[in-house]
Formats: sequence, structure tokens, C-alpha cells
Amino acid sequence: MEKQSQSKKPRRRLGDSRFIVTDHQFLRCADLILPWLDPRELAAVSLTCKALSFICRSITLRRSLDAARSLENLPVPFLNTVDSKRYAEDFVYTPFQIPATSPPPPRQWWGSAGDDSSVLDSVNGRGRFGVSLVDDKSGELYGCECERCEEGCCQCLALSEGTEEIANECGSGCGCGSDCPNRVTQKGISVRLKIVRDEKKGWCLYADQLIKKGHYICEYAGELLTTAEARRRQNIYDKLRSTQQSFSSALLVIREHLPSGQACLRINIDATRIGNVARFINHSCDGGNLSTVLLRSSGALLPRLCFFAARDIVAGEELSFSYGDVRLALGKGTDKKLNCSCGSSCCFGTLPCENT
Repeated sequence: MEKQSQSKKPRRRLGDSRFIVTDHQFLRCADLILPWLDPRELAAVSLTCKALSFICRSITLRRSLDAARSLENLPVPFLNTVDSKRYAEDFVYTPFQIPATSPPPPRQWWGSAGDDSSVLDSVNGRGRFGVSLVDDKSGELYGCECERCEEGCCQCLALSEGTEEIANECGSGCGCGSDCPNRVTQKGISVRLKIVRDEKKGWCLYADQLIKKGHYICEYAGELLTTAEARRRQNIYDKLRSTQQSFSSALLVIREHLPSGQACLRINIDATRIGNVARFINHSCDGGNLSTVLLRSSGALLPRLCFFAARDIVAGEELSFSYGDVRLALGKGTDKKLNCSCGSSCCFGTLPCENT
């Protein structure tokens, strides 16, 4: 008597196209894990099977649709018709200034079908400076007793020193709330922007709508460095630039001259590893279409560098400002300067590059 062969269900392979449709558990796990991977790791995973390749492609697409990782009010998409790069991959996004981190920056969730609630919760409920406005013990709000600031001015703030380049806003030292009209720059990006790839300049920040003169654009966010750390990093960046033509740093040094004229406050903001959309704003020798304002908020130790429209900016126009006037060589051992491609009629041909 012949033994009847028992029918066996065909074993499903990961590469089977049916796997994408039927195995919801696998897809859910993959969508929870893969958004934490960097581009190289994501590319390696995509080669393992069709299912993971499909998920990785969708993650790459979602990353290209929002450089801000859902941490801003509006998405900031990438647009590239120059080469195969879908997005700028070498930085972690932060909407505000943060203390410097010596080790490599932590991984950041980016490209999932849903928002990362743990990341968003770490921003919501806190000030734009990452400082909680509520006392942990009493539950009361820090700050003054004002409930409303009339005409955009809080009586608790000292008057500015008469310069157009320094302004004041309410902050954690005020009790007026997030709806106060004197907290314009603390509410995040409110205009549509896009990051466009240029053959000469690399990634550039563009307006994606009409922006009226005086409208707030964004702040220059990144790591706050000591002067010693800024000089150390600049030496590293100079060496990398001399060996890698595609490398570009985003270390900005701000000097605020105090009213006495006898002292100068130096602020070092590095958006190379950790930054926001402002890291894509290029230099223009004619001053550009953005005005820079050092903005102080009550309760904050250091001012922030904020960008406003210096004139009406049309949709599809590149955003730019002047990095400075000093033009020096990159550093010791090289006489090579950085070429400027701003295209203005008064272009100097080289970018400002002041020693730190």
C-alpha cells in the first residue's frame, strides 16, 4: 500500500511579492525599525529581499518630502534634478539651539508612515529652547505675572539698545503664553519652503510661496559651541574640505558688540551635524534677500539669530544672506579659498571665511 504524500503548504519566502500584502506584522515591525537607519544602512537592507526593498523605497520617498522630520509646522521637501540624491542625509534635525554634543549625534526617526510621538512629545509642551515652562513640583508656570502683551511688547522686558539688529521677545521669563503676539519666532516656520539641488552650490533653500517684506522665515538652529570647540571643529572641517570637494560645513560665528563698545559677545552655532533648514541658506555678496536679527527672549541666556524677509520674495526665489566680509584662506598649509557662486553683479569670487 502506497503511502499517500501529505500536502504541504508552500513555504513563503521574504522575496515573494505576496509577502508585502499579507504579512502585516512584518511590515509593521519593519516600519518601526527601518526609519532609524542611516542611508547606507537603508540601502544595504533594501538589497536583502523584495519586501524590504519596497519598504526602503517608500521611506526614502517620505524622507525627500520633508527635511524637517515633522518637527516644523510645514513640511520642507527636497527637489533634485541634478543627480540621483533624493535628500541631504548627513545631519540630524533640530528646530532650536541645543548644547554641543561631543560624540556623534544620536539617531533620528525619519521616514515612517506615522509620526514619531516620542520625538514630537519631547518638543511639544516645552519652549522653543527645549526648557520646560512648568515647575515640576508646584505645577505653576515660570515667569512674570503678565497675561497679555499689548502691541507686541511685554512690559517685563527691558527696552532694546536702539539698534535695528537686536530685538526682544517674550520667553520663559514671561507668563503670557504661546499665543502672545510677541513670540513670533518661537512658533516655528510659517511659510512654505523647499530645498533645491544646484549643480554648483549644492543644496539651496528656496521660497515656495510669496513672502512679504518683514515676514519671519526661520532661525539659525544648531549646536552651541564654546570658542575652543568651534576652533577645533573648524580645523577638522578645513581638512575635510581639502580632501572632499563635496563636503560643506555650517559653522556660523556671531559677534554681538555690547553697548559699552568695550566688549563683544561671541556665539558659535554649528549646524553641520545637527541643524535646521537654515543650514541650506547660501551666501550672497550683495547682501541677499534676508535680514538677520539677533533676538533676545526673557529667560534665555543667549540671543538667537533669526532671518526675516528684507523685501518681498517671490515663489521660486532662492533665499540668501551675507556671511560676512572677511575672506581668508582655509587654514594653515593651504592657500585655497572657497569659490563663491552667488551670481550677483558684485560677486567677489570667493566666500567669506573668517578664522575662528
